[in-house]
Amino acid sequence: MIAWTIYITFAGAVVLLFLPRIFSRWIALLTTVAGFAISLAALFRDDVDLTYFTTIVRVPWVPMLGMEYHLALDGISLTMTLVTGLVAVASVLFSWDVEHRANEFFFWLLLVVGGSYGVFLSADLFLLFLFYELVIVPKYFLIAIWGSTNKEYGAMKLTLYSFFGGALVFIGILVIYVTAGSLNLRDLAEFPFAPQLQAWAFPILFIGFAVLAGIWPLHTWAPTGHVAAPTAGSMLLAGIVMKLGGYAALRVAMNLFPQGFQMWSGYIAVFAVIGILYAAAVALRQRDLKFVIGYSSVSHMGFVLLGLATANVLGVSGAVLQMFSHGVIAALLFAVAGRMIYRRTHTRDLDALSTMGLGRALPFAAFAFVIASAASMGIPGFSGFAAEITILIGTWKTFPWAVWITGAGIVLVATFTLRALKKTFFDTAASNNEGTTAPSSEASAHVFEPITVAEKWGAGLLIFATLAVGLYPKLLLDRIMPAVEAMRFLK
Repeated sequence: MIAWTIYITFAGAVVLLFLPRIFSRWIALLTTVAGFAISLAALFRDDVDLTYFTTIVRVPWVPMLGMEYHLALDGISLTMTLVTGLVAVASVLFSWDVEHRANEFFFWLLLVVGGSYGVFLSADLFLLFLFYELVIVPKYFLIAIWGSTNKEYGAMKLTLYSFFGGALVFIGILVIYVTAGSLNLRDLAEFPFAPQLQAWAFPILFIGFAVLAGIWPLHTWAPTGHVAAPTAGSMLLAGIVMKLGGYAALRVAMNLFPQGFQMWSGYIAVFAVIGILYAAAVALRQRDLKFVIGYSSVSHMGFVLLGLATANVLGVSGAVLQMFSHGVIAALLFAVAGRMIYRRTHTRDLDALSTMGLGRALPFAAFAFVIASAASMGIPGFSGFAAEITILIGTWKTFPWAVWITGAGIVLVATFTLRALKKTFFDTAASNNEGTTAPSSEASAHVFEPITVAEKWGAGLLIFATLAVGLYPKLLLDRIMPAVEAMRFLK
């Protein structure tokens, strides 16, 4: 049944090309809601074994080369399809009033979503790579056509980095196919690759995937791409696309080359810690709100890579939970910054925003940003806390030194988040400037268009998700941890 998330999403994208523009947003919404509903239904089904990567569809594709249309599901892939559905629905709601080439906009958006579903469910290595690369083209057009700040540069930089990572991944896939003669991920997980081959093939494959996860120092495409992208593009990029890299690194590189992973896990932990600290420090110096959130995403993805590097059940399970959590939180942050704020104020400069009194003018936006900020800082009761504490406990067992250093990163995250929150909504400069003469304009008069119903529903969905998982993380961890325990690199 969950395979229909792919079919319905791509079908919706095709339908958009033939219907009048007036129906485009409704088709996109119905399509994404259907995909999310299917994923949610799978979460509560008892007749599917989520411990192992269980086949759900398997038919010959290119028999001469051993390629199959092979989809499978376990607790990890289910968690990722769930966050994909959540962010997809919210991104459509926050794009409700897109008028410029609306059919094309939602067409490219659904291609990103459908390709992401495909990556998370693929059990054939070439099929996974096909879906993985399919996501790149829609990302480019979403940013280049509907983006804002330096959109051509941002779109091209993101695409070039993605193709660079894809080239490394393709080399790794060729090595695997020539050596093992199979593309079936379940069979490959049992194949005894030589330790000498794993020693050099693992870093090629892992880095290729980790580029999309924003690993330091190959992370610079991420903040630039986030800032250039339209609101829905930023939500998809941070909420879903960056997770493709983390998921594929776990599913393919770590699980197929366990000995190579053990050789390089210490280096992965080092790069992860540097990424957490560096990105948080840079975010602290940014004046553009979307750049702050963009570097925040890189820092939080560092926690994912750190969790993966631990090679224990708690650390890796925490990394998967962090991918879900950060997907929801980052989508909410970008939705508030890009749609609720920038669309009404036409600026993202923190100093300019601090003079507008947005806390009073846009109370719902302030409320949503406070919730997202609390979740991002890892306040107990939100999904960010559940994910990060699980990662840190797992890290303590393998790399105790990293926990002490990462603590400084957590302080930096809280610092730049509170700084952005204060300047955007609660700065005293707004009240101090009241009564001064200013040009007559919507921004200077501090009168803004009210938050729309679609925006409230989109924000409410994401807020509910981070609270639900934060208050009851067992809902996802009970499905994630058995799947992690079944993976090869833990044996």
